[in-house]
Amino acid sequence: MEVDMAEKNKEIDQFKSDLERRQFESLPWVEKYRPKSINDLIAHDDIIATKSNTLPHLLFYGPPGTGKTSTIQAIARKLYGENYSRMVLELNASDDRGIDVVREQIKTFASSMFFFNSTVPYKLIILDEADSMTNIAQTALRRVIEKYTKTTRFCIVCNYVVKIIPALQSRCTRFRFKPLPDSATEERLKEILKIENVQIDEEGMKAVLFLGDGDMRKSLNILQSVSMSTNGLIGEEQIYKCTGNPSPTDFHMVLEWLFNEDFQTAFNNITDLKKKKGLSLTDIISYFPHFLMEMDDMPSILLCKALSHLSDIEFNLSNGASEKLQLGSLVGSFQILKDDIALHGNNK
Repeated sequence: MEVDMAEKNKEIDQFKSDLERRQFESLPWVEKYRPKSINDLIAHDDIIATKSNTLPHLLFYGPPGTGKTSTIQAIARKLYGENYSRMVLELNASDDRGIDVVREQIKTFASSMFFFNSTVPYKLIILDEADSMTNIAQTALRRVIEKYTKTTRFCIVCNYVVKIIPALQSRCTRFRFKPLPDSATEERLKEILKIENVQIDEEGMKAVLFLGDGDMRKSLNILQSVSMSTNGLIGEEQIYKCTGNPSPTDFHMVLEWLFNEDFQTAFNNITDLKKKKGLSLTDIISYFPHFLMEMDDMPSILLCKALSHLSDIEFNLSNGASEKLQLGSLVGSFQILKDDIALHGNNK
C-alpha cells in the first residue's frame, strides 16, 4: 500500500513538473525572458548602481518597453530575496487608480510593521502605470509617502512624467529610461532567438530594430509573431508582412509619388498601395520624421512646416478623422512643399 502511494505521489509530482514546464514554454516571450536579476538587465547602469541601503523614493519614467518595471523588480529581488512577496506590494495604477486604493491597500501595507528581512529596514511599494492615477489619488498618496517614509519606500513607474503632480515628483528621485540602444537590444534578441532555435538574417534583424525603436517589448512581440507564422529563415519581407507595416521600399515609393507626381496621380497611387498591402495612413505617417530628417538638402524652415503639418494629420487620425480626407491633406501639403522648395531655390 505504501509503495502504491509513493508511486502515485511520484506520478503527481511528475505531472506538476510537466505542467509547469508546458506553462513556461507557452508564455509570451516578453514574460518568459523578463529579467529576473540585476545581471539580466541591459543598459541603465546609472540606475542599477543606486545603493540599496540608501534607496530613496523613486520615480521611473520613459517610453514603454525600456525596462522600468523589470528594473525595480530586479532590485527588489536582490533586496528581499525569498521575502519578496511579503515585503513588496505591486499595484497597477491603470486598474487600481482611485483614492480608495491609496486609503486602503497602500496605507494598510505601509502602516504594517512586520519585517522579515532585518538587513533591509523598509518595505517597497511599486506603483506601475502611475500616470493613470487620478489627481485626487495622487494628492492623497503624497501624504502617505511623507507619513510612512521610515518604514516604506515607494517606486512610481510611468510613461509620461507630466501626468504626475509636481508634489509627488519633488518627493522622489527621478530616473529617465531612454529607448534601449540597438546594440544592446540586438545582443539580447540574438540570445533569445538562439534559445528558441529561430533563425533571422541581417536585414530581418535591422527591420526588427527599426520597428522596435528601442522598445524591447515591441521587438520581442514582433519576433514571436513572425516566428509563429514563418518556417525557416526570417527575413525583412516576413517582418513587414506580418506586422502590417510599410517596408522601406513601399515608403520610398510613397515619397517618390509625393515629390514627383501631380496631386491626383499621387493620391490614387497611395490609395492603391494601401489597399494592396493593407496599410493604414497612420503607419505611413509614422515613417516621415525619420526620413525627412535625413534629407540634407531640405531647408530647415520648410522641414519645420512639413513636420508641423504631419503632426496635425496624425492628431486628426488619432481622433477618428477620415483617412481619405487626411490622405488628401497629406498629398496637398507636399504639393505646397514642392512649390516652396522651388521658390526657396530660386531666391538663392
